[in-house]
Amino acid sequence: MDPFQAKLIAAATGSAVTAVTMTPFDVVKTRLQTQPPHRRPLFPKPPPNTCCQPSNAAPCIRNMSSLARPIAGDVVCLWDHGVLKTQRVNGFYDAVRHLWKVEGLAGLWKGTGTTLIIGVPASTAYILTYDYLLNTILPPFMPQATSVALPLCAGVLARSSIATVTSPLELIRTNLQSTPLSSNNPHTLSSVLKSVRRLVQTQGVLSLWRGLAPTLWRDVPFSGYYWASYELWKKSFKKHGHEGAWIAFISGAISGTSAALITSPFDTLKTRRQALVMSPIQNGPTGTMSLLMHILRTEGTSALFAGIGPRMAKIAPACGIMIACYEGIGRTLTQP
Repeated sequence: MDPFQAKLIAAATGSAVTAVTMTPFDVVKTRLQTQPPHRRPLFPKPPPNTCCQPSNAAPCIRNMSSLARPIAGDVVCLWDHGVLKTQRVNGFYDAVRHLWKVEGLAGLWKGTGTTLIIGVPASTAYILTYDYLLNTILPPFMPQATSVALPLCAGVLARSSIATVTSPLELIRTNLQSTPLSSNNPHTLSSVLKSVRRLVQTQGVLSLWRGLAPTLWRDVPFSGYYWASYELWKKSFKKHGHEGAWIAFISGAISGTSAALITSPFDTLKTRRQALVMSPIQNGPTGTMSLLMHILRTEGTSALFAGIGPRMAKIAPACGIMIACYEGIGRTLTQP
């Protein structure tokens, strides 16, 4: 098979497998990053050591699910020094349990279709662009480049271009998976598209690129670091006589995990910025830097690392699967 066709099939396969298997981690991460930041009491002074839920009020369930409905195990009943301790979902496992209980298995894979439509072409174009830059375009311009500098530059250029082109589609996907403002207004593809249409009408076409700045802050360093690290790990394994799809998987997983840890705060900023499109009344900050300062001032530094558990759990296998499929399937298809 022609090498380009083989790489195209390999990249598309890796992108599709990654999108289907990693969507639950993306959903949980997005929900944790877009939870309401403030805990509001049901009433100011409930009796000490008693349930703070009024008997004549509807159950106050944790605002995370887009199909939220009263569930006995999720009723807020703990008052501690003026804070409802169980109002927010806390951590990866708590989020998975809550999503599974309220929305079922389908809730964990919410947005998979949109992810496939958006993610597969974007990831395929990204890895093919990187490969072309690394092996064809950049070497004549950087003949003295080191084994680190060349993949770093190729990764930065590839991610910058692809992220800019696909930013409006990523905005739609983020809002589809984010926490709704109320349980009576669940996020569906129709409601998200309606909100996006209203945004364009009121603020112009360029509003579709909301969140591009933190996206680039996250993706450009991630991509540069990832590819430089990946090529170093792969070369190191090759020196010891180890090659193949498994080596690509291990190298990709290690590089992706470290890159994700470094860029996690920018991922939270990007998600928050894009999720604001669902809010009909935006009283909070809308700029990237103003949003960053607002989060630091009102929620603390730890809020920038919200969703880091599911993100780290996703990145390692996702990077490994993608690059292993690309190198393994591509090599197999190009063999005589």
